[in-house]
Amino acid sequence: MSEKLQKVLARVGLGSRRYMEEVIAAGRVSINGRVAQVGERIEPGDELRIDGRKVQFQIEDEIRRRVIIYYKPEGEICSRSDPENRPTVFEQLPSIPGDRWVMVGRLDINSTGLLLFTNDGELANRLMHPSNEIEREYAVRVMGEVTPQLKKNMTEGVVLDDGPAKFESFSEIGGEGINRWYQVVVKEGRNREVRRIFESQGLKVSRLLRTRYGTVILPRELRTGRWIELDKGDIDNLTKSVELKPRQGTGLFGMAKRRNERMQEKPMAARRGGYLRQQRRDNEGEAQPEQRRDQRQASPENGRADNRSDNRFNNRPVRTEGTSDNRFNTRNDRSEPRGDDRGNRAPTERNGNTFENQNRATDKFAQRKPFGLNKGFKKF
Repeated sequence: MSEKLQKVLARVGLGSRRYMEEVIAAGRVSINGRVAQVGERIEPGDELRIDGRKVQFQIEDEIRRRVIIYYKPEGEICSRSDPENRPTVFEQLPSIPGDRWVMVGRLDINSTGLLLFTNDGELANRLMHPSNEIEREYAVRVMGEVTPQLKKNMTEGVVLDDGPAKFESFSEIGGEGINRWYQVVVKEGRNREVRRIFESQGLKVSRLLRTRYGTVILPRELRTGRWIELDKGDIDNLTKSVELKPRQGTGLFGMAKRRNERMQEKPMAARRGGYLRQQRRDNEGEAQPEQRRDQRQASPENGRADNRSDNRFNNRPVRTEGTSDNRFNTRNDRSEPRGDDRGNRAPTERNGNTFENQNRATDKFAQRKPFGLNKGFKKF
């Protein structure tokens, strides 16, 4: 059992296969004390060194094959790093010690849905190669009327900049007015292929969601921004579709298996936020700060909210039902009569408490860190 040297080095994470070939050709790699050659094969038990430093490795057939599904949200890019510091899909994936995740296919920044990741580079290459004709299924919301003639054009084939393209299947799945949802299937993964096919007919795609890749369907229990790992049966079906033999040890065990079972019984909430939505909020905030300030001043409810916020730090803590300020309340405040003007009431001596005691209690609660302020969403 052996494997090509440059493939092993690339999988360890030292660089691409092409770069590893250059490193080997430069004489920087040795196997069992002798200088290695490009294309040479390495076996388990061989001593591998780069620039004199020992490299730990495993032959691919000995590594447990893993595949995870990730529900990509809008605003993340399919890249390991981004010069514009935008969030990437790799930031949300679980760590994989001694190995790395390889992405199967891509989705553009505005698209959402199923993304596959695996630690098996050969599996990823076969799933993406056009010769294997692996189906990709999408739910697409389209602005404009899709006439029978346009549908016929897109299923029979249209000519794009990089060659002909078509939908293998096309069906309507819902919607009203000018925004209707369709389900389409393609067998290639060219850049923005689905969008460009619709655009060739004068139609605009407003939403695009990938729901299936090959034999893997986006699970209903999986929420946006979350991931789930496939078990042995699903992985074997996926490898069988590209004529790869199964590996021993594939599948979920122990904590990983129990985590997936909990996920199906009680799905985690979708991960909040989204780069594009946050960017829109920031732009709106910069464009209309004065308008929002005027609205707050004009609104009685907002005025009371502002007063309550100030009272937390300037006056005695006041109980306000239905707000998060209850965590600052003192015991004596619970007996305080309710009234519309309680948010603006000045502190007075009550129940034997002096101003000094009240101020001390206020400082104590103001300094205390609110529970849950920095709680984040954890990956499962």
